[in-house]
Amino acid sequence: MSNQKKRNFQIEAFKHRVVMDPKYADKTWKILEDAIHEIYNHNASGLSFEELYRNAYNMVLHKFGERLYSGLVATMTAHLKDIAQSIEAAQGGSFLEELNRKWNDHNKALQMIRDILMYMDRTYIPSARKTPVHELGLNLWRENVIYSSQIRTRLLNTLLELVHGERTGEVIDRGIMRNITKMLMDLGPSVYGQEFETHFLKVSAEFYQVESQRFIECCDCGDYLKKAERRLNEEMDRVSHYLDPETEKKINNVVEKEMIENHMLRLIHMENSGLVNMLCDDKYEDLGRMYNLFRRVTDGLSKIREVMTSHIRESGKQLVTDPERLKDPVEFVQRLLDEKDKYDKIINLPFNNDKSFQNALNSSFEYFINLNPRSPEFISLFVDDKLRKGLKGVNEDDVEVTLDKVMMLFRYLQEKDVFEKYYKQHLAKRLLSGKTVSDDAERSLIVKLKTECGYQFTSKLEGMFTDMKTSQDTMQGFYASHPDLGDGPTLTVQVLTTGSWPTQSSVTCNLPAEISALCEKFRSYYLGTHTGRRLSWQTNMGFADLKATFGKGQKHELNVSTYQMCVLMLFNNADKLSYKEIEQATEIPASDLKRCLQSLALVKGRNVLRKEPMSKDVVEDDAFFVNDKFSSKLYKVKIGTVVAQKESEPEKQETRQRVEEDRKPQIEAAIVRIMKSRKQLDHNNLIAEVTKQLLSRFLANPTEVKKRIESLIERDFLERDDNDRKMYRYLA
Repeated sequence: MSNQKKRNFQIEAFKHRVVMDPKYADKTWKILEDAIHEIYNHNASGLSFEELYRNAYNMVLHKFGERLYSGLVATMTAHLKDIAQSIEAAQGGSFLEELNRKWNDHNKALQMIRDILMYMDRTYIPSARKTPVHELGLNLWRENVIYSSQIRTRLLNTLLELVHGERTGEVIDRGIMRNITKMLMDLGPSVYGQEFETHFLKVSAEFYQVESQRFIECCDCGDYLKKAERRLNEEMDRVSHYLDPETEKKINNVVEKEMIENHMLRLIHMENSGLVNMLCDDKYEDLGRMYNLFRRVTDGLSKIREVMTSHIRESGKQLVTDPERLKDPVEFVQRLLDEKDKYDKIINLPFNNDKSFQNALNSSFEYFINLNPRSPEFISLFVDDKLRKGLKGVNEDDVEVTLDKVMMLFRYLQEKDVFEKYYKQHLAKRLLSGKTVSDDAERSLIVKLKTECGYQFTSKLEGMFTDMKTSQDTMQGFYASHPDLGDGPTLTVQVLTTGSWPTQSSVTCNLPAEISALCEKFRSYYLGTHTGRRLSWQTNMGFADLKATFGKGQKHELNVSTYQMCVLMLFNNADKLSYKEIEQATEIPASDLKRCLQSLALVKGRNVLRKEPMSKDVVEDDAFFVNDKFSSKLYKVKIGTVVAQKESEPEKQETRQRVEEDRKPQIEAAIVRIMKSRKQLDHNNLIAEVTKQLLSRFLANPTEVKKRIESLIERDFLERDDNDRKMYRYLA
């Protein structure tokens, strides 16, 4: 490439100076001013917006932005003053319509003016820190129209009158209301709040104060709550149609305070219709409404909870202390379960499964169930009744439901060890008499108890089932080793481990010779196959099936207790026996013998014996005969089957004493465990720790805990601190 010579270019200034027309600004503004007038007069169709935009652009470009801005303010202000006079002149219902129409016109005009002055909006206004055109238009509307002395109060009163009319049943134009309130919101949150919302809330509070007072004087609680709920829904609907969404919470607070919070206690305690009546009459709908309304106000739910808790405790106390209801333990427990079902349903449905209410219900049931010291016994009797006959034919799922309900009551017991004592006695009778409905149901309940209280609680109960299974295998072995026993009486023995079964005092009883011989053969067999064991017969726990022939040859099979068998077998060799002869021959304890003879001679339809003289009680001078006239439609006749029943007072005292004795080593074990871990502990904290640790089985008595501490000190497990006598140390 060849090198070309570079050329230098230079731009020179204009030779002649351009002079601006001194009247340029006035002429240009006049064009723009006329255009603004035309826009406000609805004659904008003939305007050239491109030309107007260029004129406004040039004014700003030539540093006449201030003239343009101030002219705009003056022109719009003049128009808005005329508009205000037009609105002021509107009469009646046309007032809001005129205001709405003029507002819409102003917004359209403002949009056109903003488009024309767009360049000023973008450049001059930010640099001069002026208010943008659109915001300026809103401010001028607010100052010249809304704040006009003739419009301001009239507008507020008109809006409030329309709201009041709607509340009293009138139909209003919600569209115009929505437009006007939106206008106030568009003018700024403070305008809507100051010019309408504050007054609206104040008037609403006055309205609902008067209305709530009127309602509460003439309505019952349920009706009042319906009206309060309807008013709340109406206000929420009103907000959604023509008020600021943020007003919803505020107006709801007003209605809640005036209609609910200020009348809470009166509603809850209202005579014949308050909370207690709703609970008693299962008014789920009213309860649900009360819950949903009261949860809106401070302490609303706590007030309901307090009254509900007080009612449940009082009614429960009456239930568990009513002497009439205590006569039937099964009915007593069923009533408790019915009450629990009732309140569970109330809490699950109307009270939305509220945990705080569920906790209150649980604490109430725990309170009154433990007011009756026989509750553990009665719950065990209820279980006994169900597992003997009450669950016969019931499907597996329903059995589980029943057992779960029993466990629910069991959890409320503070003396679970007392329940265990009774349950063990009743289970023993069911197993030994073969009267249990279902082994699966029995085992299911034991699993539930084990889950609730641990292995130690149920280990002996499980041992009872093990003994029953082992006894079956033992009897098979016994008869296999004695094939010659096929023709005589059949013996079935349950071998019970002493530690697993309820403590029974060994009672002597003279068995019939043929049975006694069979028992001796079994004893020899068992001790021959098991070394180091000892057998003692519990004749008071057995039963027998006897074949009997009466006077006219009628034959029956009698299901009787072992004691009853011993008595009846005596009549194979005698027609008449006195009470003393029977007592001497059988050596059955007097109290048991009298009950036995009562069931054989005095129970209608089961009286296989006849007593002379006839009376309700058995005395030592009585004589007994076989009842030759005995007849029954059934071949198999069950006589005096031993069933679980309430303990007599002496028996109850004996059981209580056994329970107290069993608690002593448990309390001592807990004390040692705690002290072994803590090494040193003061008296009050030790009592608290022991009580807490034993709570799953029973509520430890502080006095008894103190006695056990003293006993452990005497036996050198613990010692007192020399400087602080209420401080204990563990001795390793």
